[in-house]
Amino acid sequence: MARDFDVPEGDERYFEEAKPVRVFDSNLLREPLSVLPHGKLILLSPHDTVTEAVRTMQAEHRGYVLVTRDGSSESEVVGIFTERDVLLRIVDRGRNPATLPLGDVMTTEPETLPLNASIAYLLNKMCVGGFRHVPVVDEQGHAVFVVAVKDVVELLVKSFPREILNLREFDAPKIPQTREGA
Repeated sequence: MARDFDVPEGDERYFEEAKPVRVFDSNLLREPLSVLPHGKLILLSPHDTVTEAVRTMQAEHRGYVLVTRDGSSESEVVGIFTERDVLLRIVDRGRNPATLPLGDVMTTEPETLPLNASIAYLLNKMCVGGFRHVPVVDEQGHAVFVVAVKDVVELLVKSFPREILNLREFDAPKIPQTREGA
């Protein structure tokens, strides 16, 4: 009959520290979109040119501009223009961005979420729709902010810093030195 001290790994188990079991807190998914970090709202009108939009995107380090009827936050959202539109609707078709109005190449009537929507609804919309940017609007359809995938990632990093930021070097891939290397 074997006793605990006869089993070689028995002593090792005794001295092992109990590791806390941390599970994903599903309450995070119920949080409102307002808890997400987000950048400055970038608004243009359908009459602004693609060149103006791209320059604004570059200056603000954003992958989108939101298009409202008159380019202000007091009018309703009529479209969104993203870096994907630059590739698929302009470069791929040989169009001149200097004279091309946003209204001709933006995604019209973009899917939006109300301000009181949860993060779960956002993730569902992004996953099912294949969106990287989702406008958040008030009851009148006026833009409040836009949530980008990177904003969701930032929230996860802030919510689970020990699990994400404390990875040993050999556990994590090399971090690229430029944004384009990701």
